[in-house]
Amino acid sequence: MKETRAASAGFRSFWMAGFECSCQINSAGARLDMSEALGHDLHAADDYRRLSDVGMATARDGLRWHRIDRGGALDWSTWLPMLEAARRERVQVIWDLFHYGWPDDLDLFSGAFVDRFARFAGEAARVHREQTGEAGYFSPVNEISFFSWAAGRELMFPYAHGRDGEIKRQLVRANIAATEAIWEVTPEARLVSPEPLIHTVPPINRPCQTDAADRQNESQFEAWDMLSGRAAPELGGSERYLDIVGLNFYAANQWEVLGGRKLHWDAGSNDPRWMRLHKLIEGVYRRYGRPLFLAETSHYGIGRAPWVDEIAVECVETLRLGVPLEGVCLYPILDRFDWEDSQHWHNSGLWDMRPDSSGGYDRILNNTYAGALKRAQGIIRGKNV
Repeated sequence: MKETRAASAGFRSFWMAGFECSCQINSAGARLDMSEALGHDLHAADDYRRLSDVGMATARDGLRWHRIDRGGALDWSTWLPMLEAARRERVQVIWDLFHYGWPDDLDLFSGAFVDRFARFAGEAARVHREQTGEAGYFSPVNEISFFSWAAGRELMFPYAHGRDGEIKRQLVRANIAATEAIWEVTPEARLVSPEPLIHTVPPINRPCQTDAADRQNESQFEAWDMLSGRAAPELGGSERYLDIVGLNFYAANQWEVLGGRKLHWDAGSNDPRWMRLHKLIEGVYRRYGRPLFLAETSHYGIGRAPWVDEIAVECVETLRLGVPLEGVCLYPILDRFDWEDSQHWHNSGLWDMRPDSSGGYDRILNNTYAGALKRAQGIIRGKNV
């Protein structure tokens, strides 16, 4: 059991890369493995090496639980080459352990799910320590709030209508059990808890919905509150489980309650109801007092560069408030196709993906986006960028 928490996240670079590693089952019943589909698992060394060219030394990446845990027997052969590549290229990786997918023989709602996940997490920490000599950074469960919401509305597997609250509580249990298993092996390991950062407002013509918007805004804190023991204490939460807070923020994260109409963002013409990012970040910090970072952010198409320009400005404002914002993760760093349609690409990566003659993809740096990143790195002074 770990009783103390470090005051700083200790990231090697402020600007970070996020590799898409989702591995859930989509609506067609197909198991996704985005790391494999994009060729990142085979070319991790090259992908990590490219990061130094754009001033990045820290990244988010993931283990594929469904590939490693086969009926309870653990086979690390899909992870060891990536672990070695990160060590060789001197990239500090925050490893996701659960990014929406789990082994085929497990029921999400069973007690065995929590037990197997904890064992997997503890063994992952052991392998990491043995291979690298370092305690490591782990994100046990990515986006408890989003996943439970989506699965409870039949938007993601297991398409469990109305069971979002049950899913959230189960994933909190799993996160806590995994954290204890990791700390049992390596008490110095750092734990990241990434959740969506949102802001909702009433429709312009329906100010009576202000209370509904306030309730939805408050609901974004439920997973963190459960982990920290502030809510549902019967789950076993404690402040020690909230180590590093990850904030996942995109342009679509602000909307009207009821109809879900998005608040339109674009550089220079924001919706007046749009809440500035630095204010949202400050609110999270005042609530929890933990080091935090933007664990996911990006835009798509021609909006990629303006979005990073805007994010850099918001980072400066955040730091001026005395909030210890410790990084920004551009996610995805490699472009990706849609989970439901492999022919539809999001055009959201720092590197675009171009099919090559072998059936894989060449990584093509998007120079406009890269230029914006370089400007952003110049703006954030006093950081290792």
